[in-house]
Amino acid sequence: MHTYYEKTEEKEMDKEALLTELMNEYGNGVLKLIFSYVHQQDIAEDLAQEVFVKVYQKIDQFEQRSSLKTWLYRIAINSSKDYLKSWHTKNVQTSKEGNMIEHMVDLRTPESNLIERTEEEELVTKVLSLPLMYKEVIYLYYYEEYSIQEISELLQINKNTVKTRLFQARKKLKQSFVGGVN
Repeated sequence: MHTYYEKTEEKEMDKEALLTELMNEYGNGVLKLIFSYVHQQDIAEDLAQEVFVKVYQKIDQFEQRSSLKTWLYRIAINSSKDYLKSWHTKNVQTSKEGNMIEHMVDLRTPESNLIERTEEEELVTKVLSLPLMYKEVIYLYYYEEYSIQEISELLQINKNTVKTRLFQARKKLKQSFVGGVN
């Protein structure tokens, strides 16, 4: 028979194992998602760490109405938006801009074609410069490969709103490339 202390200790070990698994599986995705909101590597890393601390603290409250990944990304999105709304963000200028473009672009080999790399970096830069409501749907749809239904649940907006935002985002991206050619 296990004592209360042993059961509590086993439960904590299970939480730690689950957290380690989540960090290994989704850590880079969470970091990239947060970066797509805050545009600064060091802040994205801090927020990602906070997200995993929250997950550890609240894993017992996970209701399994969605996948763990969706729940984790929802926490990351909310943390990012909270940060962007915070007094600190609006009133303190940071001196160091993070650069994660090379992390968001899939550079398959060191011998990647320079033109292809430049085009990919330009696309990522243009996506990151979109307004938040467009950037988040583009990121979740194309980079994380979420379905429209999953994005709807994740962002807590109507499916048709997701479709409209994707359409508008694509239109804005197309215009930015056409406008950049002149």
